[in-house]
Amino acid sequence: MTPPRIVSATAGAVLLLAALTACSAPGESTPTPTPDAATPAPQTSVEPAATPEPEPSSAALTCESMISPGTVSALTEAGWTAETKDFVIGDTTIPADQGLLCFWGDYAVASDHGQLYGWAEMSASASSDAQTSLLAAGWHREDGPEGVYITEDPQYAMGTDDEGYGMTYLFGDGWVKLADTKQGLILIEGAA
Repeated sequence: MTPPRIVSATAGAVLLLAALTACSAPGESTPTPTPDAATPAPQTSVEPAATPEPEPSSAALTCESMISPGTVSALTEAGWTAETKDFVIGDTTIPADQGLLCFWGDYAVASDHGQLYGWAEMSASASSDAQTSLLAAGWHREDGPEGVYITEDPQYAMGTDDEGYGMTYLFGDGWVKLADTKQGLILIEGAA
């Protein structure tokens, strides 16, 4: 029998690979038509610059829209479904109308293996309080270009990613993300 930790790690690696593969497409060249002398040359137009996607509202989030479609597909093909859980940071429970926490797993079998993804709106003061609470409980802080990462002490983590990070929060401007590993945060694309 394969140890559950290996199965979980393998499933996580497959999901990460599926998500990363889904985000990239092989380069395809579009054939260039040969101009016809009788056909006038097309007018060139200036394409507007891509605008960043607006921040989603927590009301629009679902467990399926929060993560990449490739990840949803891989999880559902594995027979996993999502259940919502209370989004708790330290001593603070985030109201359901401000965020969503989803635990993906196979609920047909008794197991604690799964994937955790969350996103919530968060004011600057609530974010500061949550970070302070986590740090006081022994979590570790790392500043990054995306925001502030607060990750659990790896010696207490149920599982870690390739870089040794367990459960990790990413605090940004007005929001927070959560995944069961730091690498898992990249799969949360429907939010922030």
